[in-house]
Amino acid sequence: MVVEPKVKGFMCTTAHPEGCRAAVKAQIDYVKSQPKSEGPKKVLVIGSSMGYGLASRIAVTYSCDADTIGIIFDKPGKEKRTGSAGWYNTAAFEEFAAVDGRYAKSINGDAYSQEIKDETIALIKKDWGKVDMVIYSIAAPRRKAPDGVTYRSVLKTTEKEYTNITIDLMTNEISEVTIPTATEQEVFDTIKVMGGEDWKLWMQALKDADVLAENAKTVAYSYIGPELTHPIYYDGSIGRAKKDLYRTADEMNAQMEGLEAYVSVNKAVVTQSSAAIPIVPLYISLLFKVMKEKGLHEGCIEQMYRLVHDRICKEDVPTDENHLIRMDDYEMKPEVQGAVAELWGKVSKDAIQDIADLDGYWQEFYEIFGFRIKGVDYSADVDIQCGIPSLAQ
Repeated sequence: MVVEPKVKGFMCTTAHPEGCRAAVKAQIDYVKSQPKSEGPKKVLVIGSSMGYGLASRIAVTYSCDADTIGIIFDKPGKEKRTGSAGWYNTAAFEEFAAVDGRYAKSINGDAYSQEIKDETIALIKKDWGKVDMVIYSIAAPRRKAPDGVTYRSVLKTTEKEYTNITIDLMTNEISEVTIPTATEQEVFDTIKVMGGEDWKLWMQALKDADVLAENAKTVAYSYIGPELTHPIYYDGSIGRAKKDLYRTADEMNAQMEGLEAYVSVNKAVVTQSSAAIPIVPLYISLLFKVMKEKGLHEGCIEQMYRLVHDRICKEDVPTDENHLIRMDDYEMKPEVQGAVAELWGKVSKDAIQDIADLDGYWQEFYEIFGFRIKGVDYSADVDIQCGIPSLAQ
């Protein structure tokens, strides 16, 4: 089957297996080219098939020589419909890891469920005994909690409506958008989905099952961003959930002896989630322009390698005054934010091509789904029903 991208809004409904494979290989090659890290050897990555989760799995495997178990929630290809990009990424990663002599198995299912927690614990007991690092990298719009209720997150403000400019990346039209205010129930529901509750349930389950190694580390991911996006993110419903994530890390450090829990605040990147947030794609396009000009730009793999090598693998993990690992340090440099703010004031449809990196944004968007990757023949027939080795056993 010849696979072409089908883009609707901020989503691409197809994925290219060979393109995903090439993108995974490029990330692996990047880490192989960097200095090794002395770090964890048995790593569980919860949410490991795309973005920061996939990059984390690659980084610990090829920088630390770690074995990994990844939790994914992805769909295989069918006769006339491609699988998800995460499915193809995981299939490729397991293939490369096996060739390089690394243990890599994956579990496909809802990471929020007790069933997947139990299955994961059973696999750790069977194959490893203990796990010495847990990376929690889940971004989902809804969650069925242990109380049986399905909660849904919202992207809204929490104090008052917020109006600013945004861009339609399909047409480059600049317009104003107003973000409404969330109700208290919506804030509560968002915290249930994107806060720290499930992360703590995972860590407690692993500890109760005695599969956490002594002095194990765990890290979850967050974003803060500039003042420009604070009303819709840091101070919004999502931000309230992330503050709960920070509190959860503090709670686990206080309550779970022998565990080190961290939250890493990462840089803005193009993801399915960020593409859906009004204002943010325009900000990212301007940010990319500035950071590339200053030689500071990083994608997921560069940042996750730096997180592993320069932060997590240190005996004393560098954090800020709030015990957060700040991987957004390049993005938040005053000279970067000052330049972005100056460009923001110049935004117009006529100027946007010159002041923003729209081509770079779209390149990274398509790469998420395995398209526009150098060296891939997109006119060739490909097998869209490839399997993930460990799931076929």
